[in-house]
Amino acid sequence: MGTHTIKMPDIGEGIAEVELVAWHVKPGDVVKEDQVLADVMTDKANVEIPSPVNGTVLALGGEVGQVLAVGSELIRIEVAELAEAGAVRRAEKAGVLEAVPDRAARALTPALSQGEREQESDRSTHAAAARTTQEREQRPIASPSVRRRAWELGVELDHVHGTGTGGRIMHGDLEVHVAKHGSTLPQGRDASVGVAPKLGERSSAATPEVVTITTSPAYAENHEQTQIPVIGVRRKIAQKMQESKRRIPHFTYVEEIDVTDIEQLRAQLNERFGAKRGKLTMLPFIARAMVIALRDFPQINARFDDEAGIVTRYGAAHIGVATQTDAGLMVPVMRHAESRDLWSMAREVTRLADASRAGKVTRDELTGSTITITSLGALGGIASTPVINHPEVAIVGVNRIVERPVYRHGTIVPRKLMNLSSSFDHRVVDGIDAAKFIQAVRLLLEFPTGLFVD
Repeated sequence: MGTHTIKMPDIGEGIAEVELVAWHVKPGDVVKEDQVLADVMTDKANVEIPSPVNGTVLALGGEVGQVLAVGSELIRIEVAELAEAGAVRRAEKAGVLEAVPDRAARALTPALSQGEREQESDRSTHAAAARTTQEREQRPIASPSVRRRAWELGVELDHVHGTGTGGRIMHGDLEVHVAKHGSTLPQGRDASVGVAPKLGERSSAATPEVVTITTSPAYAENHEQTQIPVIGVRRKIAQKMQESKRRIPHFTYVEEIDVTDIEQLRAQLNERFGAKRGKLTMLPFIARAMVIALRDFPQINARFDDEAGIVTRYGAAHIGVATQTDAGLMVPVMRHAESRDLWSMAREVTRLADASRAGKVTRDELTGSTITITSLGALGGIASTPVINHPEVAIVGVNRIVERPVYRHGTIVPRKLMNLSSSFDHRVVDGIDAAKFIQAVRLLLEFPTGLFVD
């Protein structure tokens, strides 16, 4: 037997350390070649670390949430030395079995002929390979956060039905599984306090009448506490938000926009071109309005290196699109939005969102934005105070569309209204410039013909 030490591999791109976000094995587990041992993360990109050997896990090199340097010990695996088996086979063929060490000779089966032994060895090898392939194919597909949550709940992912792409298990699938197979009350808890007397029943004169109350589980005291480590993407998000709020003096400006006409235009375009070009949401129209407005406000399409004291303004509009995933909030970048039409923007936003939610977005696709759009969709609320994506200097927040009565041209009519809640770095963007920028966006959305005039 021998010990194989697996070190943290060099993932490339100058990365010196990674965060350990999930273990898929524990000491004593038997692992197969190519079996995933752990998940690590860098810059919001998750990477699976497979095993290069077959063997038994001896020790783990770190705990979940720990930051490990590239080249440090990740895991130690005990592997069977293959040299002795090779020596036995060579000795058998040469007819010098007596030259093989005793413990290797005892591993042979004397009752079988040499040809039978070779056939048996081949069958065992093929069977082991088939088992390895089958186990690899049957391994549930789930993100590290889902696996961690399943571990916390004590749920075997093999028993959970995945509704995601390719059978991928989502957080909602875990909740459905727990709802179907879990208990509603902790073991041993009795919801009833007593039994109420039957209607019309009276107690004896010697015993005072006692009315007991049955307590509903919905009103029972709950002393459960759950500690969830902030690791992986959640840790990155927390660090990013803390850095943004600590370093950037935010100035938030909210403006109401009448989107009745542009919503009508969007419906017409989808009806005419949707089948061939794809459906348009409101986001491409907002992005296009921002691209045009930024021409007159270059100080808003910028990044501020506050340590060096340098503001870099960009001619290219690399728009970050805040996207909610099972792993947390990610901000993939739609590059060169200034060169895209509405449908090109829509396709790129869909591609980036799908890649982010599937865990396939690359590090390059998550960096380099110059301004960000964030939206909660139908949950957008009336107003919000979005946090700037440091080191950018502005973020545009989209709130939900509501239909309200509006006094217009001497009469009250129903109109579709939406608020833009945007934040700016007050160190480099004056309040008047922030307001003028949002007003320019508002005019382009309320009179959408301007979106198509250069």
